[in-house]
Amino acid sequence: MGNAATEAVPGRRDRKKQQTRAALVAAALRLVDERGREHVTVEEIAEAADVSPRTFFNYFATKDDALLGGPLPDGPSIHDRLLAVPADVPLVRALFEALRPDIAEIQAERDVWLLRLRVIKSNPSLLPILVARGECAEEETVAAVAARTQVSADNLFPHLVATAVGAAVRTSMMRWAADDGRELLDLVREAFDILGSGLTEPAPTHQEATR
Repeated sequence: MGNAATEAVPGRRDRKKQQTRAALVAAALRLVDERGREHVTVEEIAEAADVSPRTFFNYFATKDDALLGGPLPDGPSIHDRLLAVPADVPLVRALFEALRPDIAEIQAERDVWLLRLRVIKSNPSLLPILVARGECAEEETVAAVAARTQVSADNLFPHLVATAVGAAVRTSMMRWAADDGRELLDLVREAFDILGSGLTEPAPTHQEATR
């Protein structure tokens, strides 16, 4: 009994941390959406989330980190997830499986992500940070693809794959944010299927053919 209770404590602690993190993100996005990035302070975000500024910095280094979010600490990397997919799974499909948890998390937090995209659009000063993050994510994907395919990270192949995958995810998210009517996971799966087909030209639908 004592062991079971002891093992349950970390789970509760982790849930509390996730709730605090989510509250800080929600407060940051709401305040910046209302006032603009330059008119919101860390202290105001912390107060809105009912925590201290010190607690804020336990979760985020800057206000922008809270706005843009990011993976939870200690989560498995794209490298580890990609290598965990069975070797006989085609590369593009394996990448989809490796990214599936991230896509599912975004889908589950649709309202937060739609607000985040609106905040980014109305606060262009966030774009350089977003670009830098995208470059880091692409570098991680390059390393993961190189490891799985056993080629050098200097080879052109993993760089092209990483760029194409990033474009597929971004395009899917834009369609999703525009209320395409489908789940984000389905849009990303379709985009990856197109990549996996070698970008084979689709046959036009009857409606497209008669335009």
